[in-house]
Amino acid sequence: MNQICTVSEINHLLHQKLEDDVMLTSIFIRGEISNFTHHMKTGHFYFTLKDEKASIRAIMFQWNARHLRFLPQNGMNVILFGSVQLFERDGICQINCTDMQPDGIGALYLAFEQLRQKLEREGLFDAAHKRPLPPLPRKIGVVTSKNGAALQDIRQIISRRYPVAELIVIPALVQGEGAPESICAGIAAAQMIGLDILIVGRGGGSLEDLWAFNDERVARAIYASEVPVISAVGHEVDVTIADYVADLRAPTPSAAAELAVPDKQTLISMLENTQKRMHKALENKLHIAAEQQNRVRLILEKNSPQNRIAAWKDTHHQLEKRLEQQGKYLTERPRAILRQKEAALEALSPLKVLLRGYAAVFSDGKVISSAEKLVSGERITIQLSDGQAEAIVESVTMERNTK
Repeated sequence: MNQICTVSEINHLLHQKLEDDVMLTSIFIRGEISNFTHHMKTGHFYFTLKDEKASIRAIMFQWNARHLRFLPQNGMNVILFGSVQLFERDGICQINCTDMQPDGIGALYLAFEQLRQKLEREGLFDAAHKRPLPPLPRKIGVVTSKNGAALQDIRQIISRRYPVAELIVIPALVQGEGAPESICAGIAAAQMIGLDILIVGRGGGSLEDLWAFNDERVARAIYASEVPVISAVGHEVDVTIADYVADLRAPTPSAAAELAVPDKQTLISMLENTQKRMHKALENKLHIAAEQQNRVRLILEKNSPQNRIAAWKDTHHQLEKRLEQQGKYLTERPRAILRQKEAALEALSPLKVLLRGYAAVFSDGKVISSAEKLVSGERITIQLSDGQAEAIVESVTMERNTK
């Protein structure tokens, strides 16, 4: 006779069998994630794992999820490690996932790409936020391991190339647990000591060794830095999130030191060339000034009081001669004209006529030019060359004009 079981008994029996199956308690499962939910309050992951023919629910608790290097997403192909369990109350079979890896791509690489895309969308990599480095820094900070070879390389290169710069070391953990927090603390401390440039980095290593510089907290600390940051992580082929966010990426810590400071020999050459150019420019200015001075001297000599007085004297002398000539012209010409007129007047003078034996007759002070103007008994005055005579007209005889 068959035993009659309750639902609870069946579910409990299935639960026990799954727990007793060694294969199902430690199993790898490949599939595609769908219906993914990240419960923000608890930190648990809830999702469905599926393939072309079937699907199964899965859960990843917060204490396991926090160790993942990447964030699961819908459509992502993954390989889970965990156990198959039955949730007795609802009779639901699910996977209790304790670890997860991307299928076909490394977890670290996927985490790197996810963070890179996220920060790029937020604008943390935009060129507009990149600041130029000061050409002549006075204080340079370095956030790195105090015992690493990177620090020694940076110190040696800066002391050789630009010994006047002050190098301030801010020790930090650069790998392992607590490294991101230590790097962020170093960057924060660097903001308070008046730096001109901040170098953040370390020497080479594996991807895992360099992973602290792919941490989102470090990226945001670099972005928020008020001091221009040079990222110097690993070797030339190594690229980290810090490189994208920094104001300038250096392929190595040594290269960062060279980018941070100028070479003193180059500066000396520049100063020497500048000195030569200044000396040449000064010579040109002095030459131009001497030519200007010579021109001014000639102008001053030409316009000196002595020369101007001499010029005025010469002008005065010329004016005197012209005035004298003009005076002679103005006086002699009228005299000549006067003499001409005097001669003409003298030639026409009645006295000249009278001297030749002629006489002039006047009546009441008026010249009598015709006999017809005289009457008998009229008193007249006769003007001779040497005197006058008074007479009375006894008779007037008119002569006919023969013309």
